[in-house]
Amino acid sequence: MSFKLLKNISRVVTFDDSDSIFEKADILINDNEIVEIRKGIEPVEGYEVIDCTDLIALPGFVNTHHHLYQTLFRGIREVQEKPLFPWLVGLYDFWRHITPEAVYYGAMVGFSELLRTGCTTTMDHHYVFPVDKPKNLIDVQIRAASEIGIRFHATRGSMSLGRSGGGLPPDCVVQNEEDILLDSERLIGKYHDKNRFAMQRIALAPCSPFSVSRELLIQSRDLARKKGVMLHTHLAETKDEERFCIEKYGMRPVRLMESLGWIGPDVWFAHVIHINEDEIKVLKGSGIAHCPSSNMKLSSGICPTTDLVEAGVKVGIAVDGSASNDGSNMWEEVRRAYLLNHLRYGTDGLDAYQVLKLATRGGAEVLGRDDIGVLQRGRAADIVLFDLNDIAYSGCHDPLIGLVTCGNTSIVKMTMVNGRVVVKDGRLTTIDTEEMAKKAHEVASDIVKKERQLASEKIW
Repeated sequence: MSFKLLKNISRVVTFDDSDSIFEKADILINDNEIVEIRKGIEPVEGYEVIDCTDLIALPGFVNTHHHLYQTLFRGIREVQEKPLFPWLVGLYDFWRHITPEAVYYGAMVGFSELLRTGCTTTMDHHYVFPVDKPKNLIDVQIRAASEIGIRFHATRGSMSLGRSGGGLPPDCVVQNEEDILLDSERLIGKYHDKNRFAMQRIALAPCSPFSVSRELLIQSRDLARKKGVMLHTHLAETKDEERFCIEKYGMRPVRLMESLGWIGPDVWFAHVIHINEDEIKVLKGSGIAHCPSSNMKLSSGICPTTDLVEAGVKVGIAVDGSASNDGSNMWEEVRRAYLLNHLRYGTDGLDAYQVLKLATRGGAEVLGRDDIGVLQRGRAADIVLFDLNDIAYSGCHDPLIGLVTCGNTSIVKMTMVNGRVVVKDGRLTTIDTEEMAKKAHEVASDIVKKERQLASEKIW
């Protein structure tokens, strides 16, 4: 057994069923599990004691939607100032060049940003599999997650409906449905861990109603439920998607999912902006990944978070892909979720505590986890420590409000995942981020240069 004692924490915010908050408390950890939270735990021989004086402890943030490969495609000038559909069309040309190497470095960059900003568990929605490239891209992501030390839900994304079949993506980045389902089953068998405190799980994630067939949605649903894994897709993100679904299927996006049996506690959707009151009721029990920054940059709209929460829909917070929000900063996403909620709901909006709860316990519930997202005995030791002694927090009289509304940095003091310290004083302990950033940028530059050269040759 290996014991760690987090000593003299200024405030421990648990998000347990009683919303317990401990002042001047300690957390005792055995290997990867919290065994006690209280004042005055005395260290004994063999304990590793970590001084947490003046720090605030929260459960690690849980990121419920991401596209890690997109960290290599930030600031592409050709797709700035565009809404979702034109943005996607412009980026598919770049994404068709991604390789396993690119996926590895994109994942490492995204994981690094997430861990340094307080995220201990993330999913990823990878759906781009170029026809002329290796298909082991999910395997590469899982290896990267294991190396850096983040809890990871990899979703086997897919696109089967290319432009020749009336879909949005070019045919060079879609796959046939038999190959998709075979690889989905392979990944579940090889990597999905159903055990408590699992560091890796698999879900199935057809990309969107405008990039997969109705048949693939049904087959993915059946396979997921046969194997006991979750389902995920984009939904109700834009008016363009709504028009596409009405024209192709004769119904709005939520009703399409309902007709296909894609509703329930084993399903979560990204975005969910353009919905009405009846559709919110349909979603009760399902999960939503709210993506504030991406929705703002692509001008998609504002997710009706308060209405969803009040209707019994599970809601978590997400960074989405870094080609639309330009970062993987989970702490900043919490702030923007709070501000967007107040922009929509005014004084009836969620308060700072409630938004932090969405980012932690809420995200865990969206991903179907009851072993993370809360600080209490028997839960995983996924703990983030925040230092609010910077001048940017001076004069703030409630640290929980300060966490959400104040500050000019989003780098945490410490991130612990499964009982292991992976960020200390804002720096990764598991990889060399400077070297990783350099290599990732080289890989990204090569891909972008290649596509721009091909584009220029087409012009001339």
